[in-house]
Amino acid sequence: MKLIVGLGNPGSIYAGSRHNIGFEVVKFLAKSGRIALKKEKGIKALIGKGLAGSSDILLALPLTFMNLSGEAVKPLIKKYKVKIPDLLVVCDDLDLEFGRIKVRAIGSCAGHRGVESIIKHLDTNEFSRLRIGIGRPQKKQASDFVLSRFNRKEKSDIPGIIDKAAACCREWADNGVARAMENFNRKDKQKERNL
Repeated sequence: MKLIVGLGNPGSIYAGSRHNIGFEVVKFLAKSGRIALKKEKGIKALIGKGLAGSSDILLALPLTFMNLSGEAVKPLIKKYKVKIPDLLVVCDDLDLEFGRIKVRAIGSCAGHRGVESIIKHLDTNEFSRLRIGIGRPQKKQASDFVLSRFNRKEKSDIPGIIDKAAACCREWADNGVARAMENFNRKDKQKERNL
């Protein structure tokens, strides 16, 4: 069983914010795969089982706030006996240009509090993560920027970005992180996919 976790903040006040792009990708995977996301007793997340590509997956949206994401992920790993390499965390990234996606097999939290919480609770950083570039603020504080909404031009690009990120998740589930990195990390590959 593969586990794909989208990071974000619960509640309508945060819906559509830059910080919630991970939520949007997992919701898209759920909708396109006809996977119902439901609350389960003892788990601080909405979860659903289904297929991504041809692989059995578990999708999850933590109901904790971003900085406490590990509190939702650790019980999921334990209950469903998910191996750490079979976890993919989907999150926003300030250091990637808007719309660029990058998948990695291992790494630090790079300042992302949600990823930091997961590393802390799992006591390892050896899980895959898919980072989605949200741009870097020119004048706003980073903490305000991540909670802001996309501007009009960016909004028009969001469906394509989410679709591309979902395709990367399916590639990861079916063929592993190395193949996902090969097919989605290079800028020229991403441009080809947008043509």
